[in-house]
Amino acid sequence: MFQKILIANRGEIALRVLRACKELGIQTVVVHSTADADAMHVRLADESVCIGPPPSRDSYLNIHQIVAACEITGADAVHPGYGFLSENAKFADILAAHNITFIGPSGDHIRIMGDKIEAKRTAKRLGIPVVPGSDGAVTEEKEAKRIAAGIGYPVIIKASAGGGGRGMKVARTEEDLEVALQTARSEAGAAFGDDAVYIEKYLEKPRHIELQVFGDGAGRGVHFGERDCSLQRRHQKVWEEANSPALNAEERARIGGICASAVADLGYSGAGTIEFLYENGEFYFIEMNTRLQVEHPVTEAITGIDLVHEQIRVASGGGLSVRQEDIKFNGHAIECRINAEDPRTFTPSPGTITHFHTPGGLGIRVDSGVYSGYKIPPYYDSLIGKLIVHGRNRVECMMRLRRALDEFVVDGIKTTLPLFRDLVGNADIANGDYDIHWLEKYLAKGDEVANS
Repeated sequence: MFQKILIANRGEIALRVLRACKELGIQTVVVHSTADADAMHVRLADESVCIGPPPSRDSYLNIHQIVAACEITGADAVHPGYGFLSENAKFADILAAHNITFIGPSGDHIRIMGDKIEAKRTAKRLGIPVVPGSDGAVTEEKEAKRIAAGIGYPVIIKASAGGGGRGMKVARTEEDLEVALQTARSEAGAAFGDDAVYIEKYLEKPRHIELQVFGDGAGRGVHFGERDCSLQRRHQKVWEEANSPALNAEERARIGGICASAVADLGYSGAGTIEFLYENGEFYFIEMNTRLQVEHPVTEAITGIDLVHEQIRVASGGGLSVRQEDIKFNGHAIECRINAEDPRTFTPSPGTITHFHTPGGLGIRVDSGVYSGYKIPPYYDSLIGKLIVHGRNRVECMMRLRRALDEFVVDGIKTTLPLFRDLVGNADIANGDYDIHWLEKYLAKGDEVANS
């Protein structure tokens, strides 16, 4: 087991990893920008190192400074959390060159899954169902029209190196295709420095289903069930559930078995999430995230297994602590992402939290690094906390969630708490009857009413 882990992140995920390390008796080092000097994870860590000014490129994305912090403090491993350098193959390679363990997959696996086209090819080779589409990058309009005609309109054009909805355009007719292709390539080039795009069949009312997987790097793989992340705004997840209201045990076992076998065959090490669109009983691969997900707590709630403990164990050479037959699914869990944003316009709302009170009671978990008097800096992601609720079934979970949202108090800034209070009382949400387009349509209706 590791002696000292450096946590290369901030906010709630840094605190989440820190807690896991403390439970395992591992010394902790955190890095921070000058803007995060008063953050909770900095206060609780055994050691802290300031690595630069507020801009991420000068601090949390500064590989040289983070490696230097490892060497100064004697850290023998780095946990990247999510975001920042968590899926940076170069970072993993550099750590390995300095004999520091990256708590995650190899640089090669990060590279494969970070390229959407190569990831799709790899998924197909491993037996994972994929969305019909181009086999590689598409550059010519003539070629794009031929492919689109073959798979049928509507189609979606996606950036190969993309994420967060950038470089994605839908074409419903051949006339739409030219503009969509040019726009997607332009956006992709500007956002990612790579204008490669590919074409896929556009599904009209799919759900977003993802499988939590783990590999030991030596040919063993398991899955921890699925999460339903269909409630999204601008391709950003807002509300996640485990298990999905749309799947039954047979479908779960089938797609879970496929994914577990795939990571085993790949020789994958650590945590990963294989994401799908799901429509009419069929799964279609989107991408694989080679890191811990924001929404991992709902999986922990229904399995009782600490996924960060598991990450550390695998990275240290201890292998997986569970076999597939050991993993049982108990009840239902929902996570709401609480952001420092206006609940209507979603404009960021940095500032000082004057009062912060979290709900409690059976089945309630709040992952947050903020506190009363904490000043939210304007430089980073607006996520300030996650409310995770677990119940014996979905009905109990929803009842408990409603009560927990009523207890949650954040004063001094605007947050998305009012949005979740609205959602928990909606009939479609109560029935689990929603898809990836539902939330944006719901918000658009609200804007129409407000402006009428």
